[in-house]
Amino acid sequence: MLAGKPQTKVETGLVLRPSAGYYDADGSRFEAEFAEFLAAEKVVDRLVLERGLGAAHKSGERLDRVLTKLGLISEDHLTLALSKFLSLPIVRPNDIPLDRILPDLVEPEFVRRNKVMPLSLSGGTLSVGVIDPLNSEPIRALAYLTNTSIAVRICSPADFEKAFDSLYALRPDGSERALVGTEASELDVQRLRDIASEAPVIRLVNQIITNAVEAHASDIHIEPGVDQVLVRYRIDGLLRNAQVLSPNLRAAITSRVKIMSKLDIAERRLPQDGRIKIAVRGVEIDFRVSTIPTAFGESVVLRILDRTRVELDFSKLGFSADQIEALNQLLLEPNGIVLVTGPTGSGKTTTLYTALKSLNSPERKIFSVEDPIEYQVAGINQVQVQSEIGMDFPHALRAILRQDPDIIMIGEIRDLETARIAIQSSLTGHLVLSTLHTNSAAAAIARLIDIGVEGYLLASTVKGVLAQRLVRKLCRHCARSHGQAAHWAREFSKMIPKIETLGPPQIEDAAGCDKCGGTGFAGRSTIAEILLVGSDLHGLILSNAADAELQAAARRRGMINMYEMGAMKVWRGETTIDEVLRATRMG
Repeated sequence: MLAGKPQTKVETGLVLRPSAGYYDADGSRFEAEFAEFLAAEKVVDRLVLERGLGAAHKSGERLDRVLTKLGLISEDHLTLALSKFLSLPIVRPNDIPLDRILPDLVEPEFVRRNKVMPLSLSGGTLSVGVIDPLNSEPIRALAYLTNTSIAVRICSPADFEKAFDSLYALRPDGSERALVGTEASELDVQRLRDIASEAPVIRLVNQIITNAVEAHASDIHIEPGVDQVLVRYRIDGLLRNAQVLSPNLRAAITSRVKIMSKLDIAERRLPQDGRIKIAVRGVEIDFRVSTIPTAFGESVVLRILDRTRVELDFSKLGFSADQIEALNQLLLEPNGIVLVTGPTGSGKTTTLYTALKSLNSPERKIFSVEDPIEYQVAGINQVQVQSEIGMDFPHALRAILRQDPDIIMIGEIRDLETARIAIQSSLTGHLVLSTLHTNSAAAAIARLIDIGVEGYLLASTVKGVLAQRLVRKLCRHCARSHGQAAHWAREFSKMIPKIETLGPPQIEDAAGCDKCGGTGFAGRSTIAEILLVGSDLHGLILSNAADAELQAAARRRGMINMYEMGAMKVWRGETTIDEVLRATRMG
């Protein structure tokens, strides 16, 4: 018998819920009662539950497992729900022991295979963390093996894997040992396919992906070197080392990612691009995959496209109230071109998707031409560029103009032909949204003139240009007062006379804590400048005025530049002066 507080007693084929009695081993009573509990607690909508119940009946799997596989509930939310439903405590990080419990009796393979981890031993009672509290067999086996009573606690899959890695995983990596010395010949494609399909490689790649998602990374970089494979995550815009793997795993890992993204594992001389869609911790996530040959193998980058983390709301992205009002006015224009500029990774595409979301309505026909499509948005006709078959931006745009669109989003204006079609579209009554790679809003006009667009066409079609950057936000758990707060408060007051209207200065600096991984930052926010093309700028554009002249004219009309917006965020304690200086330049 298994004992503990609260108790979970295990007998043949039955699992006890303290407040509800026994469940049949086939899960029929559990399924009905747990479904009703999820609906009553508003954890899952009833319509979603019906879909999950239907899938569970078809597959023969338990309801809770089906819900996470289909991405209808995250694994963390499921753990919380099971904890409340079964009256079982949850395993917290401080419950994980520093060393293995009963290492002579409990083998690592038993812990890994059965997802049952000993946490503490006290007075003849062994406390264990389990992922599936309804699976009684491993708990009964552990009680028999250790001759103890068992107190059961429920653990999320993510926390269980982290604890297992820290306590039981082999070093340098348990999943590597079976593969050392088995690197396949670069020409042996079938051998590569076989190794990439073996459980250790599958577990390793899944672990790399899962850890990146949990760390809120935007990209995973797998970089082969002469004596190692380096795995790095881009978190809040900066790369961090995550793992160093054996060089013997170069071909296996690359081949595994290629198989997942349906790429050609035999082609190692040319770059390839693909996509993966998988459920990570019960949440369905898209990955954009890029491979390119390097001196020691193929470099692989996976862009994580987690729609649950993207909030398509201008205020949540960090835009000020005045900027949101200006953007909304631009988006109400019946025709013309609105441009978003900035370097790679500055959030341009997210801003465009947010604009499209605000414009999306049954009365409008909206098309986008993208390379690649990053997020699927209901109600918008999204076209993927495929240059290898001649479906480039100009070709796609010409076809779209025959589809009677109201609004067109162009992923990027890269050449004169695309720019001319965008201008033609705006002149024929369409609103066109697009991006450019320039350092400021004013530089966008000069860039278009440089590629060959006539000034008079720009003056009559471009309605506004938004330039933006992303700065890291201070971690609210560890931010501390800046050592030179008084100095910067004086500097900002001189530069932005109305900054005092934001309230007293709260200028802070990064410290670092467990919550933010020691970086002092958590998340990112937008700083931007908006250049509105009015009658006063038309003459300057027609005369091919320099960037500085356009910038000065816009400043006279009250435009706040990116540095000043960043200073306002520093004043409010949202970011640091170092972050703003890193992302912008003064003036």
